[in-house]
Amino acid sequence: MILAVCSANGQDLAFPGAEGFGAYASGGRGGEVYHVTNLKDGGDGSFRNAVSKPNRTVVFDISGIIKTSSRITVASNITIAGQTAPGEGISVYGDGISFSFQKNVIVRYMRFRGGINMGRGTCTLTADSAENMIFDHVSIEWGRWDNLHIKHSKNITLQHCIIGEGIDPQRFGALLEHPDKLTIHHCLWINNQSRNPKAKAGIEFVNNVIYNWGSSGFVGGHSGADHYQDLVNNYFIAGPNSSKSYITLFTGTDHVFQSGNMVDFNRDGVLNGDLVADSVFKNAKADVVAQKQNNPIVKVRTESAADAYKTVLASAGASLKRDSIDRRLIASLSSLGKDGNVVWTETQAGGHPKMASQKPVADTDKDGISDSWEQTHKLNANDVADGKLLAKKSKYTNLELYLNEIASLKSESQNVE
Repeated sequence: MILAVCSANGQDLAFPGAEGFGAYASGGRGGEVYHVTNLKDGGDGSFRNAVSKPNRTVVFDISGIIKTSSRITVASNITIAGQTAPGEGISVYGDGISFSFQKNVIVRYMRFRGGINMGRGTCTLTADSAENMIFDHVSIEWGRWDNLHIKHSKNITLQHCIIGEGIDPQRFGALLEHPDKLTIHHCLWINNQSRNPKAKAGIEFVNNVIYNWGSSGFVGGHSGADHYQDLVNNYFIAGPNSSKSYITLFTGTDHVFQSGNMVDFNRDGVLNGDLVADSVFKNAKADVVAQKQNNPIVKVRTESAADAYKTVLASAGASLKRDSIDRRLIASLSSLGKDGNVVWTETQAGGHPKMASQKPVADTDKDGISDSWEQTHKLNANDVADGKLLAKKSKYTNLELYLNEIASLKSESQNVE
C-alpha cells in the first residue's frame, strides 16, 4: 500500500455516482480526519471548528441540530461526510453556511437551514467565486433572500438535493449569477415563491422536479449577458400555490436547449403531465437552440421526467434517514398537486423539531472508520494511518471506501410518510 494522493491527472471521481461538472472534486482525500463530537456552535469538537481549516475529512460522532448564531465559513479541500452521523443525522440551523472563495469540496447527506433571525438579505448556502465542488443529497432550506446563491463559480454539481421552502421576505429558491459549468440534476425544488432557480448561468439542468412554485417556476437570466441553459427531462408539477408561469423571464440572450420536459397542471393527484414545447420558451422570449450547450466529461445518467420524479421522491435530500421536515416536503410532493404551502417563516412551516440521537459506531483509532469495518476488511483498528492508505484494487483511500459504502445503503426514504 502507498499513501493516498490524487491521481496524476486529478481525474478520479469524488465518489462513485458523482456526475456533472463538479464530479472530480477530491475534497479532503488523504488529509486529517476531524471528528465532530458535540452540537456546540464553536470550540473543540464543533462543526464550525471542523470546517475552519483545509485538508480535512469531517465525520460525525453525534446527531442532532447544530444551532448557529453566525455564519459558518468552510475552508478548501474539505470533505463533509454527513452520512457518518448516527441516528437522524445532522442539521445545521440558524445563520447559514458559506463555501465562497474556496475550492475542492465534497458535501454529502447534510441539512443546511436558515431562519427568520438571519439578516434580511441572507441566503442559506452560498458558493460564490468557488470552484470544483459537489453537493450530494443535501437539504437546503429556509433562506431569507434565496435558499441558494452561486455567483462567478465554475465546475459545480448539485445532485439529489432539496432546495425548498424559502422564507420572508423573498421566499426564493436560488439565484445563479454567472456561474460557468454548473450541473444541477435530480433535485427537488419545492414550496419556493420563485427562482426555481433563476439561471443567469451556463447550466445543465437535468431530471429535476419543480413542485408547488408560487408566482414563477424556472426563471431565465433576463439580462444583457449571454447565458446558456440546457433543460432536459425535468418535471414541473403544480401545487396549491402555483401560477401558470412555470417558465418565465427570459430574453434573447438566454440561449436555451430544452428536451423531454413535462408539466402537470391539473392537481389531480396523478402524474399525468404534458410535454413542454419549444414554443413555451419562445413565448417567454428565450432563444431556443437545437443542440445541448453544456457538456461535462462525466455525463449525467439521464432518465425520463416520469422516472426522475420517482428517483427524486425516493432519495432527494439527506435521505439515508430523512428527518420530519424533509418527510413533510416529500409527502407534499407525493400528493401531486393536492398539498404544499409557500410559507413566510419556519415557524409557520412547523419549526425545527427535536431530532433523535444515537450512539456513534466504535472507532478506536479515530481514523473515521468503524472498528467492525476495519476488522471485516483486514485493517488494524488501532492504526490511525491505514485510513489514509489506498484501498486494495481501488483509487480511493480506505476511509473513502468506507464512506462510500455508508452512502450506498438503501435509503429509508422510499417509505414515504
